[in-house]
Amino acid sequence: MGVTRSAERKKQANVNIAIVGTGYVGLVSGACFAEMGVDVTCVDIDHAKIERLQRGEIPIYEPELQPMVARNMAAERLHFCTSLAECIDDVDVVFAAVGTPPDEDGSADLRQVLAVAQEFGRTIKRYTLLVIKSTTPVGTAARVKAIVEQELKLRGEDIDFEVASNPEFLKEGAAIKDFMSPDRVVVGVESERAKKVLTKLYRPFLINNFRVLFMDIPSAEMTKYAANAMLATRISFMNDVANLCERVGADVNMVRKGIGADSRIGKKFLYPGCGYGGSCFPKDVRALIRTAEQHGYKMRVLEAVEQVNELQKEVLFEKLSRHFGLLAGRRIAIWGLAFKPETDDVREAPAMRLIERLLDAGCQVRVYDPIAMEECRRRFAERITYCKDMYEAAIDADALMMVTEWKEFRLPSFLTLARIMREKVIFDGRNIYEREEVEEAGFAYYKIG
Repeated sequence: MGVTRSAERKKQANVNIAIVGTGYVGLVSGACFAEMGVDVTCVDIDHAKIERLQRGEIPIYEPELQPMVARNMAAERLHFCTSLAECIDDVDVVFAAVGTPPDEDGSADLRQVLAVAQEFGRTIKRYTLLVIKSTTPVGTAARVKAIVEQELKLRGEDIDFEVASNPEFLKEGAAIKDFMSPDRVVVGVESERAKKVLTKLYRPFLINNFRVLFMDIPSAEMTKYAANAMLATRISFMNDVANLCERVGADVNMVRKGIGADSRIGKKFLYPGCGYGGSCFPKDVRALIRTAEQHGYKMRVLEAVEQVNELQKEVLFEKLSRHFGLLAGRRIAIWGLAFKPETDDVREAPAMRLIERLLDAGCQVRVYDPIAMEECRRRFAERITYCKDMYEAAIDADALMMVTEWKEFRLPSFLTLARIMREKVIFDGRNIYEREEVEEAGFAYYKIG
C-alpha cells in the first residue's frame, strides 16, 4: 500500500509531515494540516482501515471531517499508507498520534507510542523531528528519545533527530474548529531548531494571534493531564454540590449561575449531570493519579474526583429505583447514548453504565441516539431495542431517561410523550427541561440537584 503522491506535489509542498495513527486525533490533525497546505501522510498498521480511508470512508464521526478529508485527498495533500518506512524519505516531521489506553492499574499503556519510536529510529535517514501528540505521562519523551538512540546505535548510524511534545486539546464534536482556531497550542521542545520547525507548522492557524506556548518537554506533558484533570474536577465538584442541593432544598441551577457569575470562577464546565465519560477525562485522571503514585505522592483531590464521578453514574438508576421500587419488567426509554453530543463515542458513557444496571434489574430497554446507535449495538447486541427516533423509543415506556443532551431532545412534545408513554415519568440527566412545563403535561419530573 504505497503512498500515491506526485513528484511535482512533493516539490511544491513547503513542509511534509507524517502522522502515525489514524484514530480521532491523528485523522483530524492530518486533515487540518493538509487544509493549510501541508503535505500529510497518515500512517496506520491497520490495513483494513487504510483501505477504507483510501476509498474516502471515515471510520469515526466528527462534524465537517468527511468533506475536509475528501477535499485534501483530491488535492493530493493527504495520503494514507501502512508503514512509516513507505513515506519517511519525504517527511520532515513525524507526529505520533497513536492510542494510550489505560492499563490495568490505571496508568497509560505506552506500547504503541514506544513502537512508533522504534520504527522512527529504524527508518530515518536525515534530520527528522518526532513530535508526540498522543497523551503521555511526564517522562515519556525521554523514554522515546532513548529508544530512538538505541535503534540508531543498532544500525550503526549517527543521524541527528529530536523529540518534542505537542499534546492535543481537541473536543469531540468540535475538533475541526479547535484545531483550525485553537485558543492555544502547547509545545515542549529542547532546541531552537525544533521550535522553528513547529512555529512554521502552526503559524498558518494563528496568523493574527500567535498563541503557541513553548516550554520544556516535561511541562508540556504535564499540561495536558492537568488541563483535563481540572475540567473533570469542576464537573465532579458541581455534581457533588447538586447532590447536596437535593438534600437541603436548594436549586443547583441557581447555585451554578450564582458562582459562575464570579469572574474568578466562570461558567464553563459547571453543569451538573449524570457523570462524565469519553476517551479523555476518565483515562487521564486515572493516569495522573497513577503517575503521582509512581513518584510517591497521592493526588487526593483527583482520587475524590474519580470517586464522585463513578457514583454519579449511578444517580439516574437510583432515582428510578426509588420511584418504582421493583423494576423487573419495566420498559425504560433512553434518549442519548454517546458520552456527549456531536460524537458517536460511547466509551465510559453514563448511558452504558445505566443500560447495564437496567438489564441486570430485569428491565426492557429501548434506546435512541442520532449517531451512536451502532457503537452501542457493538456493546449490547440485541439485548436492547434500537429505535428509529426519539418518540418510537418512548412508546409504552414506564419512564423516559434523557442521558445525552442532543439538540433534538431539547424541545420535545410533552403532550405527545404523555399520549404514547405507559406512565408519565421523566428523568432528566442533564437538566435541560423546565420543571413547570414538564409537570404541566402531567409528568413526574426528576433532575440532577
